[in-house]
Amino acid sequence: MDKNQILEKLKTVKYPGFNRDIVSFGMIKDIVFDHKNITLLLSVSSSNSEKKDQLVQDIKSCLANDEYDIMVKILDSPPRKTVDTSNKEANVEGNIGKIIAVASGKGGVGKSTVALNLAAALSVSGKKTGLLDLDIYGPSLPITMGINQNPEVNEEKKILPLEKNNLKLMSFGFVSGNEAPVVWRGPLVAKMTEQFFRDVYWGDLDYLILDLPPGTGDVQLTLSQKIPLDGAIIVTTPNDIALADVRKGADMFKKVDTPLLGVVENMSYMSIDGNISNANDVTLSINNENISINDDGSFNLRFHLFKKGGGLSESQRLEIPFLGEIPYSNDLMRSIDSGNPIVFEDTESEIKNLFIELAKKVTLL
Repeated sequence: MDKNQILEKLKTVKYPGFNRDIVSFGMIKDIVFDHKNITLLLSVSSSNSEKKDQLVQDIKSCLANDEYDIMVKILDSPPRKTVDTSNKEANVEGNIGKIIAVASGKGGVGKSTVALNLAAALSVSGKKTGLLDLDIYGPSLPITMGINQNPEVNEEKKILPLEKNNLKLMSFGFVSGNEAPVVWRGPLVAKMTEQFFRDVYWGDLDYLILDLPPGTGDVQLTLSQKIPLDGAIIVTTPNDIALADVRKGADMFKKVDTPLLGVVENMSYMSIDGNISNANDVTLSINNENISINDDGSFNLRFHLFKKGGGLSESQRLEIPFLGEIPYSNDLMRSIDSGNPIVFEDTESEIKNLFIELAKKVTLL
């Protein structure tokens, strides 16, 4: 076998928990031949040992050959760097397993909705989870969680997060009041961001989800300089103008050595259910595409509001996982406006299950 043959074989090996192969993910860093030994050097950002063991086993099964001994070596992740090495990392108060930022290149793509329901889904799955709303200028958490109260302070003068449905919450809106406009320059915003980590006591958490403001400004730079982020998830809509800003945000995280965990495409489509009597006499066509009608007259239409496949193509460009599509939904909008995230609702729904699946994928990263 030569390298090209090995790479072709490895294209059949899926990254555990995903439908994408390890070659397209860019995990194969080198293939070394030494007589009858073949050593594969892999770069895997996940710290999940079970996932790594499964990956090694799948690779060896794929390349099993009587002529060669197959060895797989997973390379150590490079040490984290900061933009300004004179600044020490800010102390994060509490015992926190992973800190994951949810970001977007531009506003209006539903980043806060995704961050909230991802955190809620992690909490529902049994993970101790916190959600920190870092949008100083437009904090949304008081509205989306239906909370209008101030946090308490403990004896050590640390702010205690508010809690709802076993989800710990902190937002500038809880401190300032959600009605007051914030007119601050960049340095003050960066200082407040750092303070949220230094002065809030989170306790024991498996995950702390950060809802970042849009763009690549002071908050993002402060985080990358001083907070030990485990990765960032990028939220976008499928249209080109949103994807152009995603590229800027993603490239910024790469420059400051923050791992990109994946892309979530929000408002991907609108799902329309309907029913037509005398279905045998009716043909539906939208944008020159025929819609199939069931024998009972029912039909389902996925109507793409912007375009199709933008998030997937961007994830492929960045060589990171595509974590899924979230449709536009009146139920999702209603749950946000009512202050009760759809993941916490008792009824089953497509949207709720999509966020549960997203949380499962994140726990595998």
